[in-house]
Amino acid sequence: MDSLLLWLVIGPLLGALFCLPFAEKISKYITLGCTLVGFVLSIFLYFVFSPENSGMQFQWSSVWIASFQIRFALGVDGLSLLLVLLTKLMVPIAVLAHWRETRHLKGLMMNLLLLDTAMTGTFLATDIFLFYVFWELVLIPMVFIIGIWGSAERIYAALKFFLYTFAGSVLMLVAIFWIFSAFASQHGYYSADISSFYGLSWSKDVRFLGLTAQELVFLAFTIAFAIKVPLFPFHTWLPDAHVQAPTGGSILLAAVLLKMGTYGLLRFSVPICPEAFHSFSSMLSYLSIGGILYGAWVAFQQTDFKKLVAYSSVSHMGFVVLGICAMNTESLRGAVLQMVNHGLSTGALFFLVGALYERRHSRKFADFGGLAKAVPRYAFFLTFVSCASMAVPGLNGFVGEFLILLGTFASDPWLAGIAATGVIFGAAYTLIMLRQVLFGPITSEENKLLPDLRRHEMIALVPLCLVMIWIGIYPQPFLKYGVPFPAKKDSPTALAHQPFWIEEWGKVSQGWSKVSHCEERSRSRHCEERSDEAISPWSSP
Repeated sequence: MDSLLLWLVIGPLLGALFCLPFAEKISKYITLGCTLVGFVLSIFLYFVFSPENSGMQFQWSSVWIASFQIRFALGVDGLSLLLVLLTKLMVPIAVLAHWRETRHLKGLMMNLLLLDTAMTGTFLATDIFLFYVFWELVLIPMVFIIGIWGSAERIYAALKFFLYTFAGSVLMLVAIFWIFSAFASQHGYYSADISSFYGLSWSKDVRFLGLTAQELVFLAFTIAFAIKVPLFPFHTWLPDAHVQAPTGGSILLAAVLLKMGTYGLLRFSVPICPEAFHSFSSMLSYLSIGGILYGAWVAFQQTDFKKLVAYSSVSHMGFVVLGICAMNTESLRGAVLQMVNHGLSTGALFFLVGALYERRHSRKFADFGGLAKAVPRYAFFLTFVSCASMAVPGLNGFVGEFLILLGTFASDPWLAGIAATGVIFGAAYTLIMLRQVLFGPITSEENKLLPDLRRHEMIALVPLCLVMIWIGIYPQPFLKYGVPFPAKKDSPTALAHQPFWIEEWGKVSQGWSKVSHCEERSRSRHCEERSDEAISPWSSP
């Protein structure tokens, strides 16, 4: 049990090395077996994980750089648990998406395994430098996957993806060194444990361009994570990367890599820089609304199947950021659940787009029509997954978006109303896509001869659809994990168990409201004189 997380991280890496001496065709069986073992281990982790324990569980740690107390340290809490489950589910799906691949198959399988290690390590790292190493490691296999196995403009898309995300990573590295040095100067010793930075004291005297130190660190972290989400207007790399990437790359890019951005917001930006988050949360809300509407509107204009799904991701991830910014129990539960929902439904959509491209070598709507008659199994799964994506009640997408809009309405009814129009746009472009692809007369002889979904494709899609139904009908097993912020004590939906830094966050959230703070201290004559204490509860006396 002590090394369970270590095996989840290094298992795929060992599988990639094991592929080396074997033939191309054998490598895909090794890769599928390795990823399925990882999925089984993640399921085991889910059942042995204790929601009553609010701290990091199953921690594994080894000294890495002793002089600076930097460690190879892993741990899991409710937030990372859900994302590890999502990762371990989607990697075998990506492998099955390339089951008939013949071009450099072994290299593709090894890159998928290396990507599995990097993504899992990103969600499980509890040392801030280890997190950064895994974060950067994700770039290497994904750039190769896009650049080698992608479409005609794959080199351009791979370089654009690398440059955008690497630029954000440089900003994040600056922020990491800043808080690492600040902690050492305040406490007299080094620590790289992520949770140790949640109680930093921030000086308001250090300013640059009118911004405090906390605000500068927050912006450095948040821009890096916003690029990965991607949050409007940092999204322009995403459509190119999705369209040019092979099917497995698009699946993992949408299902897992984008979630690294929102995970970073919840793990770093908000708890390390709470006051700065409060200052910039309105701006982030407006940007998320812009992403919701822009992504939906541009998706509405598309004539390319894969581009439509790519721009829909910009819109759906805008909902996740909006839920984080609303900062109440309902919206945060919805945001974390929507990360999983988007990974399931959009990953399945990219799988279906890839299956159709493999048969027809086209993604243009004009080349299709009437496929419901020619490939009925394909038509069923495309309709089912599309319903989940556009938040039809009874399926997973509805639960997440409903909670986000409910929590946003409690915070700002106008923002909730505007965001709801994105749901309408989403239904519109999805239904138009279904009509153009599946219904109407069959206008091409090629479409009459298309083979329906094969056995390995059915094996990939059926589990995803079952999980979508499960979350849509009974989401409680997923909602009890992952919410990283407290509810009000009198809320009927208040969480019974909070992650390990929740007590400090509660102090800050109380400190944001100067009026309520003064009411609590109404008997003290010093309430007005010490108003700064309400604004910065972690500052040094």
